[in-house]
Amino acid sequence: MKPISTPRRAASLSAQLVDSLRSHIEAGGWPVGTRIPPEQALMEELGVGRSTLREAIGALVHLGLLEARKGDGTYVRASSELQSVMVRRASSAQRDNVLELRTVLEEYASGAAALRRTEDQLHQLKELLADADAACAGADMSAAGSVDALFHRAVVRASGNDLLVEVYDYLGTALTSSLGGLPWDAAGAGEHARLHRRLVDAIEARDENGAREAAAAIVQLTRAHQAEAPRTAEGR
Repeated sequence: MKPISTPRRAASLSAQLVDSLRSHIEAGGWPVGTRIPPEQALMEELGVGRSTLREAIGALVHLGLLEARKGDGTYVRASSELQSVMVRRASSAQRDNVLELRTVLEEYASGAAALRRTEDQLHQLKELLADADAACAGADMSAAGSVDALFHRAVVRASGNDLLVEVYDYLGTALTSSLGGLPWDAAGAGEHARLHRRLVDAIEARDENGAREAAAAIVQLTRAHQAEAPRTAEGR
């Protein structure tokens, strides 16, 4: 069989620019959700022509990393092609499926965190737990939701599994945004806080099974809350 010949032509300037901009986005130079600099500013900064820049930006839009909004500029949609695909898929999935996926990821990560966490990671979890309690006490549900997302990401990072961390970070936005936004009543908020304290206690005690059970219970509570909220709203 004849081997595939190796290309001899050097990459085009626009292709090089795509690679450069992709690396910049992956490194956090342009965080997800931010608007990239105007076209003229980028042309001057990068030393490229308008057609080259537009070709590169168009390629990144096609890959799902950027999103062009008519009349408003171009925004960073994802930090990598993998994140773009996974977030889009999770965002369009049924809520029960998202909850099941969250259970699988967080239950395993919590058990691993109990075995592998460092003292610094445990300290961070306790701080985030205190921040969440303060937000709930002040009835700031938006802040509480943000802290809760940070808390669960910290648990996953404490698992010590870099690939799991990467996958969870890619899905984190879709998981939290699709499951959040609904207010908790006093009883539900209290149980939610109790389960999070139980999770941290298990991680501190290096109790793998206890941590997995607490993580699963948190997701089950969220599932019940999401199911109850529409019925509560209909009854008003």
